Amino acid sequence: MEDDISLFDASILEEIDFSKCHGEYKPAISHKNPGSNLRLRPLSSGDFNRGFLKLLTQLTQVGEVSKKQFIERFNSMKASPGGYYILVLENTETEEVIASATLVVEFKFIHNAGARGRVEDVVVSKDYRGKQLGKLLLDCLTLLAPKVGCYKLSLECKDPLVDFYTTFGFSKEAQQNYLVQRFWD
Repeated sequence: MEDDISLFDASILEEIDFSKCHGEYKPAISHKNPGSNLRLRPLSSGDFNRGFLKLLTQLTQVGEVSKKQFIERFNSMKASPGGYYILVLENTETEEVIASATLVVEFKFIHNAGARGRVEDVVVSKDYRGKQLGKLLLDCLTLLAPKVGCYKLSLECKDPLVDFYTTFGFSKEAQQNYLVQRFWD
């Protein structure tokens, strides 16, 4: 689309040293070559029309988000430079977003005015699961986090996924708990 705007500068993805990834890939894929007819890139303003929100429904409840709401949220994220890194994998033949993962950067006063990263909203379309794409997205985020200044990276996940995430260097920390208050579904 002619007026597509990327959420962040894609050149930072070129700086990722994929030789330091945690995963083993058979067959070999990488952020530069994620697979046949696939392209890894930042979320763009045109991804509303490429099924980004439909993809997220495979992860959680999305609700009825209009194109206007999507663009408003996109613009608010873009207006927070360095705060949101949403990666998408696009099928270049169908122009459909088929996988996504988010790095949210939380700016702090602690740790020398450092930044903490959080992995959010990791999802691969059911039609593309088993092709190492979730693993690829996680490796990209774990390599991107220190590149953008994060002193640590964390995530919340369901119990059955703990072993998967530990392969990327995540670990449970003693005396740490995850609590939540929900104000709506």
